[in-house]
Amino acid sequence: MAKKKEETKEMKKDSLKEVSKKETKKTSSKGKKKEKVNVFTKIGNFFSGVKTEFKRVKWPSKKDMVKYSIATIIFIVSCSVFFYIIDIILAALHSLGN
Repeated sequence: MAKKKEETKEMKKDSLKEVSKKETKKTSSKGKKKEKVNVFTKIGNFFSGVKTEFKRVKWPSKKDMVKYSIATIIFIVSCSVFFYIIDIILAALHSLGN
């Protein structure tokens, strides 16, 4: 329990640091001309952000993934059967009309 609280506090601190960094960048760049940033620097910053976001993600367990996968497959099969039956009924009604 204490470990979760510590992790939450650390996450809040990290997010506050990131926000303050962004605010500092915004305020400092207002008075200056826009500086051209290297494309590779932008790409590096993007992947750095992706890496930090991946650390924050709570990944599902294997048990949960199996459960979700089975539910998805059942849903897809049931919808397929439903629309197949509707198609057969409409085709039969169409052939009766001719």
